[in-house]
Amino acid sequence: MKADSAPARGKRPSKAAAPAKTARQTLSREAWIAAARKVLEKHGIGEVKIDRLAKQFKVTRGSFYFHFTSLADLRDGLLQEWRDINCQPFWAMRETHDPDGLQFFTDIVHVWVDEAPFSPLLDLAVRDWSRTSKKLAQEVKDIDDLRIELLIRSFRAMGYPPDESLVRARITYFHQIGQYALSFKEDPAVRRSYQPLFGEVLLGPLVQERGTAPRPSEIKGGRQR
Repeated sequence: MKADSAPARGKRPSKAAAPAKTARQTLSREAWIAAARKVLEKHGIGEVKIDRLAKQFKVTRGSFYFHFTSLADLRDGLLQEWRDINCQPFWAMRETHDPDGLQFFTDIVHVWVDEAPFSPLLDLAVRDWSRTSKKLAQEVKDIDDLRIELLIRSFRAMGYPPDESLVRARITYFHQIGQYALSFKEDPAVRRSYQPLFGEVLLGPLVQERGTAPRPSEIKGGRQR
């Protein structure tokens, strides 16, 4: 056999290198943020670290810096995620003029209840994160104030006076946030069965007076029947 007809020793086909290259190409900025969000929600902002995420993805730190300038850049991405899914729906409602009180209340509550895309875990994680940042603490306070302001508007539109609207709005909001803070778990079917009663307790007598507005139990899926 001629020497030039034999396969060269010590060389192997390079086809095995292709999958690794493809894997790195599919690791996007969004993938890093999604992974960081899981860490944030489970362990807190202190555990969101470049090395930890790179190890999870089995890539080098260089892969991280292909999408982000720094850890602060990643943190900004996490906050933007929170703003988009947990804050923007409420900012959009602020533009509603002359709302129907009960329907407006129902729309607000369903942002939380439907969790599409609102995330209670992300909200709690960012709230905890804000304890280490005055700037973020102010931003969290602003969204808290907005949510309560929207609830006040709904009660005012139902006919309640200013002071009672404020108290009812706070009770409603503190109830919702408290449920998240306690990590209260309940079968979805059971939770849905209690919703009409929760609504009647939180909304009070004006909504239950004949001719003022439909009862909460007459509202289905966030829309009047």
